[in-house]
Amino acid sequence: MSRQSELTLENNLITQLIGLGYQSVAIPDGDALVSNLKTQLETFNKASYTNKEFDGILNHLAKGNVFDKAKTLRDRFSFTNENEEAVYVRFFDSENWHNNQFQVTNQITQDGTFKNRYDVTLLVNGLPLVQIELKRRGLEMKEAFNQINRYQKHSFWSNHGLFQYVQLFIISNGGNTKYLANNAMQSVKQTFFWADANNKNITELTAFSASFLNPDHLGKMIAHYIVINETHKILMVLRPYQYYATEALINRVKTSTDNAYIWHTTGSGKTLTSFKSSQILMDLPEVYKVVFVVDRKDLDYQTMKEFNAFKEGSVDSTANTTSLVDQFLGTFKDKKGHAKDSDLIITTIQKLNNAISGHYRSQLEHLKNERFVFIFDECHRSQFGETHGRITEFFSQSQLFGFTGTPIFADNASKNDLGKRTTKDLFGDCLHKYVITDAIRDENVLRFGIEYYSVFKHKNKHQFDLMVEDIDKTEVFEDSKYIASIADYIIAHHDRKTFSKDYSALFAVSSIDAAIKYYEVFQKKKAAGEHDLRIATIFTFGANEDDNDAQDYIPDYELPDAAEPEAVYQSSHTRDKLESFIADYNHMYGTNYTTKDGKLFEGYFKDISKRLKEREKKSFNDEKDRLDLVIVVNMMLTGFDAKKVNTLYVDKNLKQHGLIQAFSRTNRILGDQKSQGNILCFRNLKKATDDAITLFSNKDAIEVVVMPEFEDIAKKFDEAFDGLKAITPTYQSVDDLIDENEEAAFVQAFRRLMRNLNVLQSYTDFDWKDMPLDSQEFEDYKGKYLDLHEKVKRNAEKEKVSILDDIDFELELIHQDKINVAYIIQLLANLKEDKTTGAAAKKKAILDLLGGDIKLRSKRELVEKFIEENLPHISDSNTVGEAFNNYWKEQKVLALGKICEEENLDKAQFKALIDAYIYSGKQPIRDDVFKCLDSRPSILKARSIGERILDKMKHYVEVFIQGMQA
Repeated sequence: MSRQSELTLENNLITQLIGLGYQSVAIPDGDALVSNLKTQLETFNKASYTNKEFDGILNHLAKGNVFDKAKTLRDRFSFTNENEEAVYVRFFDSENWHNNQFQVTNQITQDGTFKNRYDVTLLVNGLPLVQIELKRRGLEMKEAFNQINRYQKHSFWSNHGLFQYVQLFIISNGGNTKYLANNAMQSVKQTFFWADANNKNITELTAFSASFLNPDHLGKMIAHYIVINETHKILMVLRPYQYYATEALINRVKTSTDNAYIWHTTGSGKTLTSFKSSQILMDLPEVYKVVFVVDRKDLDYQTMKEFNAFKEGSVDSTANTTSLVDQFLGTFKDKKGHAKDSDLIITTIQKLNNAISGHYRSQLEHLKNERFVFIFDECHRSQFGETHGRITEFFSQSQLFGFTGTPIFADNASKNDLGKRTTKDLFGDCLHKYVITDAIRDENVLRFGIEYYSVFKHKNKHQFDLMVEDIDKTEVFEDSKYIASIADYIIAHHDRKTFSKDYSALFAVSSIDAAIKYYEVFQKKKAAGEHDLRIATIFTFGANEDDNDAQDYIPDYELPDAAEPEAVYQSSHTRDKLESFIADYNHMYGTNYTTKDGKLFEGYFKDISKRLKEREKKSFNDEKDRLDLVIVVNMMLTGFDAKKVNTLYVDKNLKQHGLIQAFSRTNRILGDQKSQGNILCFRNLKKATDDAITLFSNKDAIEVVVMPEFEDIAKKFDEAFDGLKAITPTYQSVDDLIDENEEAAFVQAFRRLMRNLNVLQSYTDFDWKDMPLDSQEFEDYKGKYLDLHEKVKRNAEKEKVSILDDIDFELELIHQDKINVAYIIQLLANLKEDKTTGAAAKKKAILDLLGGDIKLRSKRELVEKFIEENLPHISDSNTVGEAFNNYWKEQKVLALGKICEEENLDKAQFKALIDAYIYSGKQPIRDDVFKCLDSRPSILKARSIGERILDKMKHYVEVFIQGMQA
C-alpha cells in the first residue's frame, strides 16, 4: 500500500480546518501577508488605517525578538493618526479569545538567507501565530522539528519579522503529531503530544486538529497557556495534563467551595502548573487572594524565584510573619520601600501557622470571611495537619488545594505524615492524576537506572552477596572501613556516571553524623591525591546532639540579619563541623558563608542550589563554578530540581514516597545524552523500590519505571552493531557509500549504536573488553560519522539541499573525556621523545583524538601542521609547550588577518567585537558587524554578508579559543 503523500496530508488538513471555522486565504508571499494583515487588523479593531499609519504599525510590530513580540502581541499600540486623534491597535484579545479572527493558508514563500516555503500557517487577526510543518507518514518527527529550526535561522526574521510572532509550532507525519512553543533554545525533547483528560495521547493529525486546533481551544491556549519566561527570555507552553489540572481547579472554584488535590508525578512540572493556576485564580472576581504554601523555607525562596521567572515581579516571598501579615492586609512594602499589594502570596507553613494562631491573629480578623484560595505544595510534614485545621477554622470561606507527586495513602501514612491522615482525608477529591508511568511514556521524565553495590560479602553454600541492609546494624554503617569502601567506589565510578563530571550528583546518607564522616573521608582522600571531585555538604544543626534525625531543612526561624551564633543556636559539635566544611567551600569558590549568621547560612544553601541548577545554562563556567557532589541527609531530596543532576548515591533506607521523591532528583529531561537517572544503592532497596513504584502507579509499572538490566541493553547494542556492519562492514566502507540515501542509512545505524552505548557506559559493569568492537574501531566509525556531519555543514554554507539536513546527528552522544591544551602539549612532547617506529602510531592517535572530539575537531589541521612543520625543529621536548603556544598565537593572528582581508573589515574594531563575544557569549547584532566594514552593504546584501561574517567569527572562536584553555 502506498504511503500518504505530504501534499495529500496538507490538503486534508486545510479542508478539516475550514470545517472547524477557519477562513481560507491565499497568501503566496510576504507582500500578500502584509496586505492581509492590514485588512484583518482593520476588521478586528473596527478601524481604517492609511498607508502611513499602517507603516507605523508595521514598524512597531517589527521591533524585538520572539520574546519581545510575544509581549507586543498581548499589548496595545497607541499612536496619533493623521487626524491628530489618539488611537490604539489591539493585536489579540486574550479575555475573549473567540472574538479573534482565524485564517488558514499554505505554502507562503519568504526570502531570507535562503528561500523557504512553509507548509500550513494559521493566522490570527492576520498575524501568523501557529506554524504547522508536515512530513509524509513514516518519516521521523525530528525532520519536521529540524526544518522549523532552519526556518527560524534562515527566513522567519525577514519581511518585518512577522513570522517571529508564531506562538506554537505543530509537527506531524500524519500518525504522530506534537506541539511546542516558539523557543529556539529547546530540543526535540520539549515537544509534546496532546492528550485527553485521562492522559490518552491524541497522535493522529485529524484527531489532534479537532481537539487542539479548533479556534476556541487554540485561542484559549494562546490567551492563557503560553507562559512568557522572564528569566530565560523564552516562551513556554503547558502540557496537556497541566492544562487539564488548571482547568479543573478553575472550574472547582467557579462552581463549588469544596477542596481538592492534584496528583502529578514528581518532575512533571508542578511548579508551572501551580503558578498558572494561581495566576488565573487570582484574577477571578470570586477570589480575594491566592496563598501558595510550601513546607520549607528553602522552597519558599525557590518557588518565589520560579514564579517570578514565569512573570516578573508577580510575587514576593515572606521574610517573616510580619511581612506575611502585611501581605494579607495589603500594606506590604518591597525591598525598595515601595507599597505592593499582591493578589498572590508565597509563604511557609510555619509563618502561616504563626499568622493565624499567634498575636497577629487579631489583625486579620476582618479578613475571616474573605474567600482565600490556599494552594499547598508537597506538604507531608506532620504540622500541616494542624495548620489545615487552623486555616479552615479561621478563614471560614477558604478553599484548599493540594499539589503532590506522591500522595499519602493509607498504605504509606505514618505518624510523621499528616498525622496519619491521607491526602484524601485532608483535601477531598483528586481532580487530576498524572502518574510516573504516564510521564515516562510521554518522555516528560526519565526512567531510573538502578544498581546495587554490596560492601560486605556473606559466604554461604550459594556464595550469596548479602546487601548491607540485610545486616542492619548501626556499627556496620558507621564502620570506617565501610565508609572508606563506599567513598572509593564513588570515586572509581563517578566519572562514568556523570559523563566525566559534565553532570552533578547527590549522595543521600542516613544521618548528620554519617554526612560528617563521609565528607571528612572524601576530603582526606582528596588531600592524598586520590580524586579531584568538588564536594560540599549541607545539613542543619540543633541542640540535641543525640538525635541522628535532627531537623534537616533550613529552619524557618525569623533571624536578624547578623545573629550571634548563641542567640539562635546552641554551640554544637555539628555546627562546628559544618562551619569548617563551609570554610572549605568558601576557599574553593571564593565565597564568604558561615553558620554564624542566619542570612549567610541561607546564602550557603542557595549558592549550592544555584551551582547545581545553573549548570544547564550556556553561560555557566563549568571549570570555575562546577560542583560535583553534594552530601545530604534529607535536604534537597524533595522539591529540588536541577536538570544537570543525573546521579543519586544512596546509603540510607528509603521507602514509599520518600524513595520516589529522592530518586526523582535525577530524572529531569535534558537532551539525548541524559538517557536515565542513575541510582547507585549501597543498601538493598530492591523490594522497597518495587513497593514504592507499585504504590504510586501499579503492579505492572516496574519495567516501565526502571531501566533494563545491563545484559538486556548489551543485547540491544549487539543488534545495533550487527545493523551497522550490514551497511558498512568496516569504517573504510563509509567512503564507498554511493549516495546520500546510503549515507543517511549509515548515520541512522551509527546513531542507534551510540544511543545504546550511551546507556551502557553509565553502568558499572561496562568494559570495552566485553563489547563486539573495541574502542579504537568505535572511534574510527565515529570519525566517519563526524565527517558526514561536516559535509552537511559545508552544504548548508553553499545553500545546497541535502536529505542529511533533516537528520539529527545527536552530537551530544559523542562523549569524550575532557581534553585541553595542556593534555595536547603532553601528547606532543611524548611524540617528540619517541624515536622508535611507534612514533607514527602516536601521531595517528593524537590526530584521531582531535578528530573524535566535537570541540577540538576544528583544530586537527593546525595541530597536524605543527607536527609536520615545527616539531622536527625542536631539540628539547621540554620546550614543546612554549613552541606550541607561540605557534598557536601566530596562526591566530594570521587567521584574523585573513578574515579581515577577505571581508574588508577594520582589524581593531573586529578584534574588539570578537573579544566582546568571547566575554559575554552573546552573538553581536549585524549593525555592530557592519560598523567594522569600510562601507555598509546594500539592504539586499546586508543579511547574507552579515551572516557570513558572523559564521567566520564563530568559526575563528571555535578553532582558536574554545577548548584551548589550560
